Amino acid sequence: MHDDDGHFGEKIAADYDSSLAEMFRPEAVDPAVALLAELAGDGPALEFGTGTGRIALPLAARGIPVHGIEMSRAMTARLRAKPGGDAIGVTIGDFATTRVAGTFTAVCLVFNTINNLTAQDTQVACFRNAAAHLRPGGCFVVEVGVPELRLLPPGQRAVPFHISDSRWAFDTYDVATQAMSSHYVTVTDRGTEHWSIPFRYVWPSELDLMARLAGLRLRDRWEGWTKEPFTGESRAHVSVWEKPAG
Repeated sequence: MHDDDGHFGEKIAADYDSSLAEMFRPEAVDPAVALLAELAGDGPALEFGTGTGRIALPLAARGIPVHGIEMSRAMTARLRAKPGGDAIGVTIGDFATTRVAGTFTAVCLVFNTINNLTAQDTQVACFRNAAAHLRPGGCFVVEVGVPELRLLPPGQRAVPFHISDSRWAFDTYDVATQAMSSHYVTVTDRGTEHWSIPFRYVWPSELDLMARLAGLRLRDRWEGWTKEPFTGESRAHVSVWEKPAG
């Protein structure tokens, strides 16, 4: 693991695609890429947190120039090893503050990755960084879950989201600070392994205020990539904030 890879070093990068195989299936990837391509137009597009290229590679395959900002060298190495990976420019750094040359028609941050920024100040900085990279009329697209606090009865802090014979996964919440962690427990022939990663959950209205502070305005919010209406029962949202023209 490289010292700067944070929670996504070599050990996690090696199994990332296989451990999240359902997120790499066409039914998960294609709608996201289709909507991002629609929003990006002719591009170029910038992805915050490119990871192993789940979104960047098929978006580039549509002819849209794509650049990425990614903290993990180990994840970026996996992207580079894939067909078309050498066409994706990736800048190693923190997407809350790292700047790259040029401006973009769309900046995207998918799959709950806004929550990897574990302080409100860094989430605000992320919106400002996105706005700084956008052309007038360009948009910042975020996919993130709605906090699952409705599932917490009084006194309970954990919500399971995967249970099988060999793997358990659950989130823990601190409702006073909006801190949360995802925990993964895996049983193998070698014994039991536990891995956790910290997050900060964030509400849609809070994101809207961050956008306003960055000079962006909400254009659309849907439940998912196929533009289903966002309602009080939605467990996730895809939100689009626009940088005003002029």
